[in-house]
Amino acid sequence: MQPLYIFLVIVVVLALYVIAGYNSLIAKRNIVNNSWHNIDTLLQKRYDLVPNLVNTVKGYVKHEKEVLENVTKARSAWMNATSVQENAQAENMLGGALKTLFAVAENYPELKANENFKLLQEELAGIESKIAYARQHYNRTVMAYNTAIQRFPTNILAGSFKFTPRDYFQVEEEAARKVVKVEF
Repeated sequence: MQPLYIFLVIVVVLALYVIAGYNSLIAKRNIVNNSWHNIDTLLQKRYDLVPNLVNTVKGYVKHEKEVLENVTKARSAWMNATSVQENAQAENMLGGALKTLFAVAENYPELKANENFKLLQEELAGIESKIAYARQHYNRTVMAYNTAIQRFPTNILAGSFKFTPRDYFQVEEEAARKVVKVEF
């Protein structure tokens, strides 16, 4: 009778371990998903400002059609993105396009003095810092989740229940460090 009790205790402990491990992995995955949705919400706010910015700038920078087209292309790329990597690529595109747009705006004093342009620029700057923080938070949660599914013995559970690693939200280093060239 005693070996039966020992066996039952072992089965119960293993079952509790599996339940606790599974629930822990679910919680970590949900935190990653929530973090991503926070980034997505901020990106949506940012991209909603882009048409207003383009319309405000259009009247002043008539000779900078390519700059405005690049901003619009970047916005479209984001709207069609379906993965973290595609979103990161769209982010890199828009970041470069906006840097160029603001660099070009420096050459138009009337535009820089425009209240609507100033407000949009300030709002974008505020959203940019929120996005940067949200990216850091997302990457921390991805690291915690990926670590949890790779550690032994949780990796056995993760493999059994098809928990897969998540991608980090990374900005291309070359794009982030590249100096914007503006030629007239």
